[in-house]
Amino acid sequence: MEAQETVKTKSTFREYAEAIGMALLLALFIRTFIVQAFKIPSGSMIPTLQIGDHILVNKLAYGIRVPLWGHYLVDFGKVQRGDVIVFIFPEDRSKDFIKRVVGVAGDTVEVRGKKIYINGQQVEDLHAHFEGDDPQNILPASRDDYGPTKVPENHLFVMGDNRDRSYDSRFWGFVNLDDVRGKAFLIYWSWDGGDRWVRWERLASLIR
Repeated sequence: MEAQETVKTKSTFREYAEAIGMALLLALFIRTFIVQAFKIPSGSMIPTLQIGDHILVNKLAYGIRVPLWGHYLVDFGKVQRGDVIVFIFPEDRSKDFIKRVVGVAGDTVEVRGKKIYINGQQVEDLHAHFEGDDPQNILPASRDDYGPTKVPENHLFVMGDNRDRSYDSRFWGFVNLDDVRGKAFLIYWSWDGGDRWVRWERLASLIR
């Protein structure tokens, strides 16, 4: 009888171990190829994204990427102007940044008096937000006037929606398409400040 109980206990333990192992493999697969969660730590995308927002990024939005290789194995679509993307920060590849795409390969981008011009034409800039100078962190005057500069092949020009307080392509250059992790699409959780009040109205909000 004891031998049977021992075998049954081992069998139960094995079933739990296999279930946990499969769950971990599934979670790793989803995070690597399908969806990944990120937290917003700064105000560079205000008002679209607030500090304390937790977002989901669709890693299949533009194709299937081969891990460690960086390139897309299969393309599903092209990055478009207006997309909110997460990418590897060119100046520190250990960090991920989130910005809005303003220019794609071949575009000539210019900023004049805080207004954006693409290929010589002023564009409607519905997501732009201006908070004015931050006395603790004033970005260079080049934030208000930039270019004109042509976006190289296989690269993107990105800016934060909070234009006065965003460290973006105006200062450090272009984003390589191979460094794009995916397209942000959903706010699944949001905390308000250090007191951790839940922003209920932001939960399940689509990112546009």
